[in-house]
Amino acid sequence: MGVWVAAALLADRQGPQHVQKQSRGNAITRERPEWQSAPFPFAGFWEPHTLSPQPEQHRPVQPHSSRMKSACLFLLLATACCSLPFRQSGFLDFMMEDEAGSGEPEIGKPTDLPMVDSPMEGPVCPFRCQCHLRVTQCSDLGLKSVPDKIPPDTTLLDLQNNKISEIKEGDFKTLKGLHALILVNNKITAIHAKAFMPLGKLQRLYLSKNLLKDMPANMPKSLQELRIHENEIIKIKKASFEGLVNVIVMELGSNPLKSSGIDGGAFADLKRVSYIRIADTNLTEIPKGLPSSLSELHLDGNKITKVQAGRLKGLKHLAKLGLSFNEISVVDNGTMAMVPHLRELHLDNNALTVVPPGLPEHKYIQVVYLHANKIGAVGTEDFCPPGFNTKKAMYSGISLFSNPVPYWEVQPITFRCVFDRSAIQLGNYRKK
Repeated sequence: MGVWVAAALLADRQGPQHVQKQSRGNAITRERPEWQSAPFPFAGFWEPHTLSPQPEQHRPVQPHSSRMKSACLFLLLATACCSLPFRQSGFLDFMMEDEAGSGEPEIGKPTDLPMVDSPMEGPVCPFRCQCHLRVTQCSDLGLKSVPDKIPPDTTLLDLQNNKISEIKEGDFKTLKGLHALILVNNKITAIHAKAFMPLGKLQRLYLSKNLLKDMPANMPKSLQELRIHENEIIKIKKASFEGLVNVIVMELGSNPLKSSGIDGGAFADLKRVSYIRIADTNLTEIPKGLPSSLSELHLDGNKITKVQAGRLKGLKHLAKLGLSFNEISVVDNGTMAMVPHLRELHLDNNALTVVPPGLPEHKYIQVVYLHANKIGAVGTEDFCPPGFNTKKAMYSGISLFSNPVPYWEVQPITFRCVFDRSAIQLGNYRKK
């Protein structure tokens, strides 16, 4: 706009210099400047006018100031029509514009726009699997191997109920944040020695209902729960649980495991384990060297014939001992003293002929299952301390049914330390 106004002012100032007398009469005309000889959009403002005593046939001459105002007004309007829309800016915006290279990039510059070669890929998930909230669900798909393209941020991988037969070295190489791995009910016969090494954060490993004959090697030290029951494991080596100091729960049941198949010191590294279940195997005795941290030990459904006091030595935290469905006929004296905080003792479905010794002196025992044995008599001091001394913890459950004991001959004083008489299950035999 400034250029047009300057041009107009220049032309107005040069007008008098080009005035000359005409040959006809006394009329004085203004000469057209050279730059107006070509077509010009505002040429109408600069048409030559005759300066004369203004006869009636001529239009009166407008003053220079009026013409200039009209020209400037027109130029302002034309410039406003061609200008960009007004953009509200703050004080900081002006400062940023003054700084070289600061502020937002100029709109319209191709170099400032991001270059996109191809459309962005969506979340990766194995074919036919479902991936949601870091959980990859690939169960019941008939898979014969661990699928590819498992999302790297997966924390729970469910591969149960498939036909996977082997775990290879690189199957889990990208799953460094995996917390739980479920491989239940497959056909796994072999696991590569390095298969679990990338899983530095794995806490739960479920391998039950497979065809494994050996314990997996190099299991993560972060493991807290191991369930490997219902396989074909016949041997637990001394190094099988090496370094597994964080394991809390261990399930080893329903394997063709024998007592001779458990090496001495196999449980030595299990410093925090509180629950071990080795049920429904072929054990003939309580395993040696059980961890002192145990609070529950389940050895039901084996072929154990005797409870040796020394096998429970050091289990000061044991609260529940399950020995049901064995062939136990003898419980050593002093056995109960080895487990001073025991609260539940399950010895039902065995071959006992008498009530186990040491129950009256035990302070915390509350539940004793002795049904389905061969007990023929129950004395007045088999469960409670002599006289009317009471236990520190009263009994809340005693089962004696399905024994050849003449229940009608049992003295009521026998159960004087039972909290509620309804907690006693003697049977429904009647005296003939």
